[in-house]
Amino acid sequence: MAAELHNDHHDDHGDDGYHATVKGYVIGFLLSVILTAIPFWLVMAKVLPKGMTAFVILAFAAVQMVVHMIYFLHMNAKVEGGWSMMALLFTIATVFIMLAGSIWVMFHMNTNMMPTPDPAAMRNM
Repeated sequence: MAAELHNDHHDDHGDDGYHATVKGYVIGFLLSVILTAIPFWLVMAKVLPKGMTAFVILAFAAVQMVVHMIYFLHMNAKVEGGWSMMALLFTIATVFIMLAGSIWVMFHMNTNMMPTPDPAAMRNM
């Protein structure tokens, strides 16, 4: 009887997650190459001013990170019941808080430091 129940069991566990294909890897690779080549060209050809080039490179880097997460890490809202996406959002929030706090501290550090004595006033003593 146990054998009959086991024969009716199929190995379908309702896994609706992403399944990798060669086409997906090729698309991800081509997008990564394009998203790397364009900023490289912008820097080497000096097409834009330095400040604008830096922002464009940061934008391309952000898009490339998303491409890597989708095509190579296979992260989406369905994988592992959404827990991998929640872990990613928590990581992004934590990194943002740490970076924003560090920048805030460094920006205000000059005004919050103890004043140093004026060398000219020290000579008159």
